[in-house]
Amino acid sequence: MRSRLISVVLLLALTASVALADPVPNFGRIATPDEITSWDIDVSPDGTGLPPGSGTAAAGVTVYAQKCLACHGTSGVGGHAANLTGGKGTIGVPGMRPVKTVGSFWPYATSVFAYVRRAMPYDKPKSLTNDELYAVTAYVLQLNGIIGEDDVMNAQSLPKVRMPNRDGFRPWVRGE
Repeated sequence: MRSRLISVVLLLALTASVALADPVPNFGRIATPDEITSWDIDVSPDGTGLPPGSGTAAAGVTVYAQKCLACHGTSGVGGHAANLTGGKGTIGVPGMRPVKTVGSFWPYATSVFAYVRRAMPYDKPKSLTNDELYAVTAYVLQLNGIIGEDDVMNAQSLPKVRMPNRDGFRPWVRGE
């Protein structure tokens, strides 16, 4: 009984000290406009948000070899990270486990660009230049047979790329 009373008194004391504490927590500082801009990198399927720059698959070979190959393997397969190619024809087939790769699953080429932009390379995200991003995205698309080696990818052409599984998705509608 005595230990219960001590517990209640301690709980009340703790509650009172929290209530008397500064009502505004001091978690840090307000982000600067430049800091906010550096993280405002979303890209829409229609290309809104794509930066200036351009690249081809031919240029992307070098970027891929230097910054992607160690994790994703030669030609986008065989590394310890996810395969980037293969899997065509495995989505939506009853009894078959889908193999989700850039060529079989992703609905928009702009989504591939946006993901690489914010998350790759794994050890240095957001470190690729815009031209490197367009080039390596073009290379991965070319590996999947979606574009040609000399097709130029930029803010105007990338949204026009028709991904094989584009129609495999439907927009989210509230209430469905």
